[in-house]
Amino acid sequence: MPKNKREPHADRTYSVGHTAEILNQPITDTIETNFMPYAMSVIISRAIPEIDGFKPAHRKLLYTMYTMNLMKGQRTKSANIVGQTMRLNPHGDAAIYETLVRLTKGNETLLHPLIDSKGSFGKHYSTDMAYAASRYTEAKLDKLCEEVFSGIDQDAVDFVPNYDNTMQEPTLLPTSFPNILVNPNIGVAVGMTSAICSFNLAEICDGTIQLLKNPETGTERMLDIIRAPDFSGGGILIYDRREMRELYETGRGSIRLRSRYTYDKKQNCIDILQIPYSTSIEAITKAISQLVKDGKLKEISDFRDEIGLSGFKLTIDLHRGVDPDKLMTKLFKLTPLEDTFACNFNVLIDKTPRQLGVSGILLEWIRFRVSCLRRELTFNLRKKEEKLHLLRGLGRILLDIDKAIRIIRETAHEKDVIPNLMSGFDLDQVQAEYIAEIRLRNLNREYIINRVNEINALQEEIEDLKQTVESDLRLKNIIAKQLKEIRTKYGKPRQTQLIPAEEIEVYREENHTENYNCRLVLTKEGYFKKITFLSLRGNDEQKLKEGDEIRMMCDAENTDELIFFSDQAQAYKAKVSDFDTTKAAALGDYVPARLGFDENEKVLAMVCLKEYRENEQMLFVFENGKGVRVPMKAYETKGNRKKLSGAYAAVSRPVGAFYETEPMDILMISDAGRALIASSSLFPLMSTRTSQGNTIFTLKPNQKLISAALYKNDGSVDGKRYRKNKIPSPGLPL
Repeated sequence: MPKNKREPHADRTYSVGHTAEILNQPITDTIETNFMPYAMSVIISRAIPEIDGFKPAHRKLLYTMYTMNLMKGQRTKSANIVGQTMRLNPHGDAAIYETLVRLTKGNETLLHPLIDSKGSFGKHYSTDMAYAASRYTEAKLDKLCEEVFSGIDQDAVDFVPNYDNTMQEPTLLPTSFPNILVNPNIGVAVGMTSAICSFNLAEICDGTIQLLKNPETGTERMLDIIRAPDFSGGGILIYDRREMRELYETGRGSIRLRSRYTYDKKQNCIDILQIPYSTSIEAITKAISQLVKDGKLKEISDFRDEIGLSGFKLTIDLHRGVDPDKLMTKLFKLTPLEDTFACNFNVLIDKTPRQLGVSGILLEWIRFRVSCLRRELTFNLRKKEEKLHLLRGLGRILLDIDKAIRIIRETAHEKDVIPNLMSGFDLDQVQAEYIAEIRLRNLNREYIINRVNEINALQEEIEDLKQTVESDLRLKNIIAKQLKEIRTKYGKPRQTQLIPAEEIEVYREENHTENYNCRLVLTKEGYFKKITFLSLRGNDEQKLKEGDEIRMMCDAENTDELIFFSDQAQAYKAKVSDFDTTKAAALGDYVPARLGFDENEKVLAMVCLKEYRENEQMLFVFENGKGVRVPMKAYETKGNRKKLSGAYAAVSRPVGAFYETEPMDILMISDAGRALIASSSLFPLMSTRTSQGNTIFTLKPNQKLISAALYKNDGSVDGKRYRKNKIPSPGLPL
């Protein structure tokens, strides 16, 4: 690389005292040596769960509790657990305690909690309901953890040294059920995320048994067995089989969840009893508060949090005559009372992140579990073979117990007892050690004969174990049997109810808006009024700001749509129902402030329409003498867009904008004192909103149009004199 040239950010300077060393290091090398190890550490050692369903933080905590003998007996202080866990997890106590909280029965995060807790652990559905300090709460392992740690003391999984090499910890936990899909897990790594929803334990066990029998089981069959995700908070899952099939096959998709509610007719209130797993009561109440503040929830008189000992409850009081089901349909659309859970089934398989579907995860778990069970049975086989070896040595002294006693008694030195027994009965050292340790009271023929009789039974067990260890089919049968027992012992009914998507009522705002006739008034300064005809009976004289005048007045319905065009080529959409009714004696709403116009932006025109028709256009006249018509269809949008940029051409300042439903006459006046009347049908119709159109009024250099208005045949301007049927035209002097 030349001395005077270098890549941006490629060099680094490290200074110590008065010396500095410049290192020429390409940014790609920096990323590879510094950033990539960090990224991989986050992915593998922190954020993404492994096939046992745990992240390292969960695994270290649970294993610590296991070594503290908290599987049975009394609970211990959470602070004690946190302190002990720091021997495996070097993070701070706060992070460890937060992990413990989420695994507890009291927090209600998990479908099947792993920690039996006592005290205040907060609730997953509330961000404000804080958990108590660790010194005030107690915990121990839940009974379900017997299945999580099954075989861990029998070499079922590998162990590695902890961070300071003072003790051993498991790399995985030998869960005897697919915990990876039974309890939810969410993690954000570097460049990837994992979001695994929970499924019903009984359904997962049945689905796994089916795959044990037939690994080629198709998605349709799995959907019949594992119907859909199941969440600890209950609620209602809007079931779409096509979307569910995609989730099961790819491991990516989203699930729509709704709250479950009841209506108390006597109190005229709605009680929300279950909410989506992915939201919180604070998010819901905040959304409702904002809607009430904006005047979009006039059906509600009050709402309050009534969470108590009986569980979750959010109460909404209604005004008299409000349809509760219709209101809930509106709330589902506008608030997190209906929410989505975005799924991304990223799992670490042999330390490699992979995105798998439901069947893919279960097949990987089966492979993992077969390995754990084989290691566990191999451990038991080795122990039985060692015992058989000892019993065979014991059988040899049965031929002459007196000789064994004599050898021990006549041996002068203790160190020679073992060698003398080995030579006297042709034993190896392990057998001789075992015989030498037998208590004197057990050196009788009955004891020895009973021990020797175990040999035949042990030989049969060892042979059976050997055949099992070597047979995947027998191992899978054992796993299936264990899953059936777990399903019977720990299975629960579904908490999340399923409702077909086609039975869900789609929210349409017009169906939920009270409709009535009204009069709309827009002034030149941008003030807007919505006045009921009943109010107009008393006084129809419009109050205006000094110097202001009415730009437009029309009759409409409360469900109609409004489009406000600004003088900066932008359009703002609203509903008539978005504005409160007022009286003629009031100034009304200032549109730029109400709709969030940009600074110094003013209202140019307003359009009120029920639907976007083919034969209706917007007509624009510009300062440079050009004009254009744009179809109203060009302003139709999908979704709920409120602001449209590029509503018309911004090359020249607009002097007039008109809503055309049929041909009309436009009167244009220039700053040279010339006028022209032209039919709107002469203006070119362009499909593109930002088209400048064609020249309508021919202007000399430095001239411009100063106004454009609908021509009114009131005698103020001679229509015959100024009307032109061919354009462009320079007009005539006024």
